[in-house]
Amino acid sequence: MGSGGKTPLVLDGSYGEGGGQILRTALALSVAFTRPVTLTRIRVRRPKPGLQPQHLTVARALAAISEAEVSGDALSSTKLTFSPRSLKSGEYRFDVGAIKGSAGSVSLLFQSLLLPLALADSPSRLTLIGGTHVPWSPPVHYLTEVFLPALRVIGVDADLKLRRWGWYPAGGGEVEVVIEPARQLNRFVCEPLQGTPQIIGLSAVSKLHRSIAERQARRAEERLSEAGLAAEIAIEEDSTALNPGTLLFLAVRGRAGFSSLGRRGLRAEQVADTAVDELLAWTKSAADVDHRLADQLVPFLALSTRASTYTCPTLSLHLRTVAWVVEQFLPVQIRLHEGPPARLEVIPPK
Repeated sequence: MGSGGKTPLVLDGSYGEGGGQILRTALALSVAFTRPVTLTRIRVRRPKPGLQPQHLTVARALAAISEAEVSGDALSSTKLTFSPRSLKSGEYRFDVGAIKGSAGSVSLLFQSLLLPLALADSPSRLTLIGGTHVPWSPPVHYLTEVFLPALRVIGVDADLKLRRWGWYPAGGGEVEVVIEPARQLNRFVCEPLQGTPQIIGLSAVSKLHRSIAERQARRAEERLSEAGLAAEIAIEEDSTALNPGTLLFLAVRGRAGFSSLGRRGLRAEQVADTAVDELLAWTKSAADVDHRLADQLVPFLALSTRASTYTCPTLSLHLRTVAWVVEQFLPVQIRLHEGPPARLEVIPPK
């Protein structure tokens, strides 16, 4: 069914968090419901206002899977009009760096495409190229160990494989994705943790000495042991990336994930400390999920016929912004309760 006859929704792109979050969520929902949308004042408060390569890639990718009519899809544009015709599953290849050499996030592109394609009537296969482990976005390992396991609880099934690592600034990483149709979306159930959480981890280097990864892992294990926690941290050496990089990633599967990226002048022990500090803060909060997963779940749970309730450490501006966007599209109630820990209720219409 096309979007003809549906009233266009106009959203202020500077609302709340005022960044790419509004664009990604709004366009994903626009495709899911073939509802035309106009975004104004896109990223106007950011140092580089308007659409940047990663945002433009998201818009064009979502247009490709929905045969959308689009205007304003240009670099630095602060207004975008998007009118999807129909959702088309299939095989697609999208490269964040194709518009302008960029290490734009593959993870954020994937999350934008997942919601509508999970609602399609047949599977989709995606090849996504760009930054797989870059600042200001979840690394690919967060998707495989936290985001996707949580979504399987509610009936969304997707498989993601990392084929080539892509670090900032070169990007060039590659993932392959298979998205299955979701027959029915269930509520999110997160049972309280019993005893100490089971922590998994990865310490990885690309085109750097293995000893860096070993030092990262050793520091994390020592700090966690002091806190009465244990972790199984694998060590990986990668040779596929275009430029060097290091990662320490720690997770409680399907609930929370914390990562830190190395950079020149930052000791391996400091890289480890960043991720460990965040994990310890989350365990202290006694929240069900981390702040990132809390907002990523909302658009999916809004499509369920059953209410979901869960907790997170705090009500982030990202979370408040996503809740606002979802409520513009759907007659769903998203109740946010201050904590600690904070509590969310996603309540479908009766």
